[in-house]
This record gives sequence, structure tokens and C-alpha cells, in this order.
Amino acid sequence: MSFLFLFLLSSALLLHSSSPYNTSFHIDCGGLSPSTDPYNISWSADHFFTGGSTAVVSEPLHFHLQHEKTLRYFPLSSGKKNCYVIPLPPGRYYIRTFTVYDNYDGKSHPPSFDASVEGTLVFSWRSPWPETLARDGAYSDLFAFVKDGQLDFCFYSIATDPPIIASLEVLQIDPLSYHSAGLGDNYILVNYGRLSPGSSQWGPGFTSDPDAFGRSWQSDSDYRAGNSKSARIITTKEKITRTEQAPNYFPMKLYQSAVTSEGGLEYELTVDAKLDYLVWFHFAEIDSTVKKAGVRVFDVLVNDKNVSRVDIFKEVGSFAAYDLNYMEKNLSNSALNVKLLPVAGAPLICGLENYAMVPADLATVPEQAVAMKALKDSLHVPDRMGWNGDPCAPTDWDAWEGVTCHTNKDGTGLVITQIELGSQGLKGYISEQISLLSNLISLNLSTNSLDGTLPIGLGQISLARLDLSNNQFSGSIPESLTSSNLQLVRLNNNLLEGRVPEELYSVGVHGGTIDLSGNKGLCGVPPLPDCPLFWEHGRLSKGGKIAIGLSCFLFVAVLLLVIYIFCVRRGRHDYDFGLPSDLICKYIISEVQFLSFASA
Repeated sequence: MSFLFLFLLSSALLLHSSSPYNTSFHIDCGGLSPSTDPYNISWSADHFFTGGSTAVVSEPLHFHLQHEKTLRYFPLSSGKKNCYVIPLPPGRYYIRTFTVYDNYDGKSHPPSFDASVEGTLVFSWRSPWPETLARDGAYSDLFAFVKDGQLDFCFYSIATDPPIIASLEVLQIDPLSYHSAGLGDNYILVNYGRLSPGSSQWGPGFTSDPDAFGRSWQSDSDYRAGNSKSARIITTKEKITRTEQAPNYFPMKLYQSAVTSEGGLEYELTVDAKLDYLVWFHFAEIDSTVKKAGVRVFDVLVNDKNVSRVDIFKEVGSFAAYDLNYMEKNLSNSALNVKLLPVAGAPLICGLENYAMVPADLATVPEQAVAMKALKDSLHVPDRMGWNGDPCAPTDWDAWEGVTCHTNKDGTGLVITQIELGSQGLKGYISEQISLLSNLISLNLSTNSLDGTLPIGLGQISLARLDLSNNQFSGSIPESLTSSNLQLVRLNNNLLEGRVPEELYSVGVHGGTIDLSGNKGLCGVPPLPDCPLFWEHGRLSKGGKIAIGLSCFLFVAVLLLVIYIFCVRRGRHDYDFGLPSDLICKYIISEVQFLSFASA
């Protein structure tokens, strides 16, 4: 499935007009320094990427803009999954990419790869590309909500092909645009056609004509079908009212040109089946000879379903914008047909937009995503493993290497159930955030170079298999492990010490497997040595502390008894040959004070 609408061109300019919202990024992917294009748009040097390398197209002179000449590619050494991670305030965004191959690597093999936005698959590229596409490149765009404070725009390699991108733009737009109040924020609108009948390509990226959202509009001539190919073009320089208004901010220029045909108009748009599509129609009565309602009336049909009867003058008068939208659900074929059939006069249209409504994919539940990113940092997971973006999404892709995910019980998110990272050359420690992985069944970090203590949070009730063997973990075995349902425990060949919880060792008694060998400091259960009476986990045990406390108490009690005998009773019956009783008392009292201070 290819959720993709391509703008093919030999050269293009990229620009947006001033927007009601301030947040925007223009990233020259592969660019090493900032630049400003002929339309005074500032492009930043490449940043926010998780990996990859830079390259230059094979024919730089074929492209007129700097950001079309460079690209970033992601070889397998950077992992199967790589991303641009851009900090953004929560809201809705217009996102546009420019993708070009132009044989930058000299292999004459355009790559196969997927791209996702916020964990949802949106674009698919498959080799071989059409020759003009590979050489000239393509712009693709969409509207998406960002809810968590950062945009994850990710790429996934198919086979061994390195994904590529030449530029990435992100512009904040009105959150209520394109009927989001009715549709909700769980859809991504992918552009499958944004047409401006009666005009050539224009808007940001092609002309100086502004569009507050950064949208570019292309000619409809290649999409008109049947007798519509010879439709008459109407243009005007008159001001069109009801334009540039919230929440969609459709530009005035869109309504200053139109096509009309006595026999009706027809458009054929290529789409992907089994998706819902949101179709927007734009009208304005710009023919000054139409002065009353009923003169121009026509029906709008989508795939032969009559969706509306339109009388522009009746709705808004002349030289005023009028829009309507329609949702085509569960399209069963690869073409969307639009017809404007006359009722009175000749149908007229100023603009046509078609968006695939891609449902937002399930994402890793937030607290587990946090835990996995903490583990990535603490374990020093190498770039080659591709631990970038959402650990589990998109569901069309494999999860992070070594990670297994499942849908949670209520079907609202994805959870981590297994982590298999044995013999991966990891160097670091286990983050305490692992306690947030409440659905973890199996954890294997064996045969690495991990150290530090075992986190107290490692003991989820769900945990059944734990293999941390052949590392350099130190300290004691946490009591929390006894609360899990472990069936396999391998902690052998580490530097662990102290008493082994009896409940943990009972795993072997009840038919499970446990191996604690190779830890010279462990004690307490056979075949391990007995633990010292007053020594536990490398320090004085609780029993030892109690014993010492009782010993000190008894010793002080004996001394007090001696004081009584020598200082009280003996003081009354001093002998001539003995030491004076007051000296003996002072000496004993000073010793008691010293012992009391020492025990304190």
C-alpha cells in the first residue's frame, strides 16, 4: 500500500506565507550550513536526526534550490529504523517532504522504504521508481496532530535499502482546520491531490503567491477526464470575499480562476483502496454575467453518488468563496471519480482537494515508551539496532530490534512483553525505569558487559524468564524478585553477593530453572555456602545489629553493677591497703561514659 501523492517536477521552490501560528521548521536534510532561498525562507542545516549520513545528488545543476541538492540517507549501520525527532508544542501541523534519488550513490537502484508520522505509516516507496521520479524527485505532504511535545518522522528500511530524504518542513496550522472538530484528532490527512482548476502550479514552492498553511496547488489539466479536457478557463482579478478565514485560511488566488463546461466536468483521481477519503470542493461565481440565483446550478457526484446540488450565487452571491466537503468511506477501487453535472447553466469549479484519512496507529503506552527510552540510554544500545521513535509502532513494522510488543487488554495501546538483547555488546546498567514495564514476561540481557546493582523495580508480577548471566552485576539480589512468577532465573557469572531470598531459590524446587553459580559472594541456600551469622548482603545484618545492641546493654548493666558494688557499698567499708574508693569510682564511671559514647 502506498499512501502517497507525488508532485513530480524538475525544479521547485519551497515557501510559505506568514501563518497565524509561529512554529515552523525548514530542514535542509544533508545540508551542512544554513541557507536562504530566493523567497527569503531560512533553511536550517540538517539536525534533529537520529543517525545516517549525508550525500549530494549526482547532478546538482539539475536542481535550482540548495535543499533539493543534498540528502540524508540511512544505511543499515544506523539500524532499520531512523527518525527525525523535532520538539514541537502540541497541535496540528502541515508536514512536507522532498524525496529524490538522482543516483546519488552510483548504484542506479532507488531504495524501497517506508515513512511514518507519529507512529503511523504514511508513505511507501518501492523500487524501481519511475525514471522521472528518481531523477526529479517528489514533494509529498500531509496534516497530522502532535500530542506529546515532539514529532517523530521515521523511516524503515525494506531489505537492505537505505531510506532517503532531501528536505523536511513542519508548519503549525489551525487545529480546527479541515473539519477536525467532527473527524477528531486520530486521523492523518495525506494529500492525494490539491488542484487549482484554470491555473498552473502555484503557491509556496512554485510562485510568490501566499498560502497561510504552506500548501501548494497544482494544475488540474492532467486530472480532467472525458470532455472536460477541453473545459473553458475563467479568471478574474476581482477581490474574492470569504477567503483567508479561520480555520482553513484558503487563499484568495484559489478562487480567482476556474474551469467550466456546458456538458459538465469530470475528474479522475488515483487513490489507494480500502481507505476513507475527505474531498473538499471550492467554488466562487466569478462570471460577472451571472447575477441571480438559478442561473448556474449543478449536481456534485463522487463515484456516481450525488452528494450535493450547488447554486453558488444562491449560497454566497458573486465573487465570494463557497466550500463544501464530503467523505467517501471504504473506497473499494483505486480511482476516485468526481463529476459536476449541469442542472441549469454550466458547472464551474475553482478548487478540488482529496485527502486519504489514515487512522492513527496504536502507540506504545506512554509510561512504557518512557521506560524503553531510559533503557536505551542506560544500556548504551548501539545505533545499529535502530532503537528510535516509538518502540512498538507502526504495527506494520517490526518493533525495536530484540523487542516484542502486544496490544494491551483494552486495545488502546501497545505494551512491551519481551526484551531479548543477549550478546549485543551492551555496556551500562539497568535503569530503575524498567519497573514501568508492567507487562514484561521475558528479559534476556545475558553475555554483555553490564554492571551496577539490580534495580529494586525488577520484579514485575508478569516476569517469568530472567537471564542476566555473564555480566558484572554487583550488590544483592533484590527481594522484589520474589514477587514475580519466575520460571527461569539465570544470574550466574556475576559479582552478586549476600543472602539469596529463599522464595527465589524455590523456583528450582517447583520445576523451574535457577542458576546462581559463579557469584562468590552469594550465600544462604544449597549448594551455596552458609551466610555468616551476623553478616548479610555485604554488611551487618539486622540480627547482627540486634545482637550487638543487646551485648552493649548487658555490658553496661554489668558495669553499673560494679559501680554499685565498688562505689556505694565498698565506700562504706574502705580498707587501709586498698585504693581510695573515689578513685575507683571515677575510673569506672569514665569507662562507662566512654563505652556509652562508643556504642552510640
